[in-house]
Amino acid sequence: MLALALVSLWPTNRGIVRMLDFVREPAIYLAALLGVLAALFAGRGKWIAVGLFAASAVINLARMWPYTALASTQVPLPDEVSGMSCAEVLSFNVLQSNEDYARTASLIERTRPDILLLMETNGDWLRALEPQLARYGYRLARPLENTYGMIFATNLEVERARMVANTSSNTPTLYATLRMGDGARFELVGLHPRPPRPGENTQQRDANIARAGAKTPDGIGNVLAIGDFNDVPWSRTTERFREEGNFLDPRAGRGSFASFPADYAWLGWPLDQIMVKDGVKVERLEIGEDVGSDHLPLMARVCVDPMAPDSDMPERAGGGPGTTER
Repeated sequence: MLALALVSLWPTNRGIVRMLDFVREPAIYLAALLGVLAALFAGRGKWIAVGLFAASAVINLARMWPYTALASTQVPLPDEVSGMSCAEVLSFNVLQSNEDYARTASLIERTRPDILLLMETNGDWLRALEPQLARYGYRLARPLENTYGMIFATNLEVERARMVANTSSNTPTLYATLRMGDGARFELVGLHPRPPRPGENTQQRDANIARAGAKTPDGIGNVLAIGDFNDVPWSRTTERFREEGNFLDPRAGRGSFASFPADYAWLGWPLDQIMVKDGVKVERLEIGEDVGSDHLPLMARVCVDPMAPDSDMPERAGGGPGTTER
């Protein structure tokens, strides 16, 4: 366990090493359990074993420290949102093979999100959720059979929205420029990249994910990023996404908000992310109940400061990630 913890610190693009980021939290629990058992039942040299287990736990804890309740927070929660227009957000990986469409439909009916992002949606999911989607003023769908389909729907004013092949082919990324009721503008980034895998080099994947949030099509300072990143927030890839895009994470200092696997989220990891930038505030954030997918839904209430600078960049009319693919 100590060897694996040390290997996980290796700054490499090898997928099999990068996957060790995913198991840091359960590795801490396992090391603690085995350390206690060693202290109670091991014979000669038991304190060496206890020390090795403790060292592995400390290494993993140090990497995920910002996402423990003992660390400092990055943003207030709830944030001060008086005088701002707010919107309910639902980001959910439905699991393409899940045929219990009614439970997801019921979730949408109950929560009535103003911004809806669904992932792993194919044609069957699009047809099954048509009654719920029909209630939205704007819809954009890319149904795919490769588990990377995406549906976006909103009742907010949409200036532009498109899905592009940003992280890899047949893996859409959503970019949308939205306007709240009081006129406050912000950009939405919806991500669902492919996960790291053994035998794969993740260099291009990592660079694409970081670029996805660093340069939005309209260059507005206010940005909300959501989706199933297929990555944990303490990994170098997601750290780079935050740093290059100047994002803040409302979960930092409050726990991991694990969302996968749904049946054992208490022992799982937070693959579903939410990050904010500049004038985007978070009033509420929660992980929803199990509705049949292998992920739990991520739900939030976000608000946009109408006084925040609306810093458009010169390339607003073209360029950037929004022009890659229709």
